[in-house]
Amino acid sequence: MRRDDRAPKPDAPVYEGAERLQKVLAAAGVGSRRACEDLIFRRRVTVNGRVAQLGDKADPAHDVIHVDGERLQADVRLVYVAMNKPRGVVTTMADEKGRSELADFIGARLEQRVYHVGRLDADSEGLLLLTNDGTLAHKLMHPSYEVLKTYLAEVAGPIPRNLGKRLAAGIELEDGPVKVDSFKVVGTLGKTAQVELTLHEGRKHIVRRLMAEMGHPVSRLIRTSIGPIKLGDLRTGRLRRLTNAEVAALFKAVGD
Repeated sequence: MRRDDRAPKPDAPVYEGAERLQKVLAAAGVGSRRACEDLIFRRRVTVNGRVAQLGDKADPAHDVIHVDGERLQADVRLVYVAMNKPRGVVTTMADEKGRSELADFIGARLEQRVYHVGRLDADSEGLLLLTNDGTLAHKLMHPSYEVLKTYLAEVAGPIPRNLGKRLAAGIELEDGPVKVDSFKVVGTLGKTAQVELTLHEGRKHIVRRLMAEMGHPVSRLIRTSIGPIKLGDLRTGRLRRLTNAEVAALFKAVGD
């Protein structure tokens, strides 16, 4: 017999910071309170896996809220930022050697203290995610979640036709095998080629080491995406806050 999801269910805990659900949704940028009430009425909102009803309360710091099946980060204390890291900047907030660091670019732009999700070496540039959501950051970095990252690399050419197949089959490095999820040649100019690689590896200098092993050392490396988040036209050294849809896509990428 199919269970009726309208049947009474055990009451979920009500936290001290709980507020009317429509107010929580509106504060998270879903829409006006009236529009959020309509979403709840139409059974498009769940709280901790339970279909929400008008009159329900939620605490954005503790409750897991989904709208139309997508995770909503309703805790306004949490921030999610994309940065286009310039070349020559070290991925740290306080460099003991006095080199150019992330803090030089963040400054007073963010009230909250944030941390970088993974790293880009000083000679590399491109997309870097910053957040104070430690749980999501851990999942994005952990190899078991296999979050894809895409890089645009300028390498020594010419590129043999079978290089993509060899990289997809796997290459043995000193710390174990690695293989790319996709590879393509973007363009060539003289003895230099631009290639795009996508892989879910996060080992240190993995793209540089991989291409050097194949005889095509990297002279410039730009990360263009992390999971569903794209670098796009974000200018070098600039920051932008991720949209609700982008944050939801990150949660989806780690199966949350």
